[in-house]
Amino acid sequence: MFSEGFYRLLIAALLSVLTFSFANGTAEGQESLGPALPSRSLPNAPEAPTPSVELAQSGKADKSATGAGQISGTVVDPTGDVLLGARITLNGPSDPDARTTISGNDGQFSFSGLPAGAYRITVTGPGMTTFTSQFSLHAGEAHIVPTATLTISGGATSVTVNGSKEALAEEQVHIAEQQRIGKVIPNFYSSYDWNAPPMQAKQKFKLSVRSLIDPVSFLTVAAIAGAEQNRNIFPAYGSGIEGYGKRYGAALANHVTSNLFAKAIYPSIFHQDPRYFYKGTGSGASRAFYAMSCAFVTRSDSGVRVPNYSHILGGFTAASISNLYYPESDRGASLVLVNGLVDIGADAAGNLIREFLLKGITSHATRSKHP
Repeated sequence: MFSEGFYRLLIAALLSVLTFSFANGTAEGQESLGPALPSRSLPNAPEAPTPSVELAQSGKADKSATGAGQISGTVVDPTGDVLLGARITLNGPSDPDARTTISGNDGQFSFSGLPAGAYRITVTGPGMTTFTSQFSLHAGEAHIVPTATLTISGGATSVTVNGSKEALAEEQVHIAEQQRIGKVIPNFYSSYDWNAPPMQAKQKFKLSVRSLIDPVSFLTVAAIAGAEQNRNIFPAYGSGIEGYGKRYGAALANHVTSNLFAKAIYPSIFHQDPRYFYKGTGSGASRAFYAMSCAFVTRSDSGVRVPNYSHILGGFTAASISNLYYPESDRGASLVLVNGLVDIGADAAGNLIREFLLKGITSHATRSKHP
């Protein structure tokens, strides 16, 4: 049983590599996807400065050093539309001068090259309420500030609506669909933009279905069924064309149920992001630990690290459903346990491949915004 489970782990890892896409190769890929999405603009908001302008304003260079951290976040209004031109002020542990920046077209902001210590973020806008957040930044940490929501504080303040969460979410699907390993193998569930906005439930289902109907997905399932037939896994299925057909049907059912539950249904219920966010910095050990931990900890739609209920429950749910079509002699609690653990192990192994091997060979992979 152990050898069979281990062999199925390797097969599941292959499926995860080929179908769920492990690296999400040029920096211009995302830039060529089209014009930047519009956003909600604050009245009289100054133009968002480029990083070089921000550095000139603060009088300090963001020097990349071991242990340097990053603070980032997104500014929205009460309806969830992103806000362009909000002013973000950062006060640190030892720096007497505050660092400031302006939220960009996607409502996002970022400060990098920061030492460990206590920080305070203040977000303001003309005629808007003030948002503040205080927290401690650890060495080398990429801290995501909770979404800063600004409301109108009184009086008549006019704003122009140019964008929406729906448009941003659709853009994320468009970016994902362009990503392929070697321009062939789909790489839909990797993100190289650490500050990428979340997808809504509609887009989670859309991307899940898109990955299921990709031709490479069917070829991968065929390879798994062939490997199982060669090793005579599930001998009750028999041999020959009939045995292969049963194994193919079971492998396809596993793939469909696991994808739908882990990538769409549960992420929508628990408001979790189904993508793997590439780290790309730090020591090899820290990156490996991060990659494997993502099988158990993921990012919520609000940017907070939370237990990965979606993938864990998705794997065991698919394993439970497999009791309906696997040979009677192989059904039972052991089948659910083995298949569920294999799915989690395959996800951890796949994340390691995403983190270390595949970014450079993925078409339209964007330049990482992680510190």
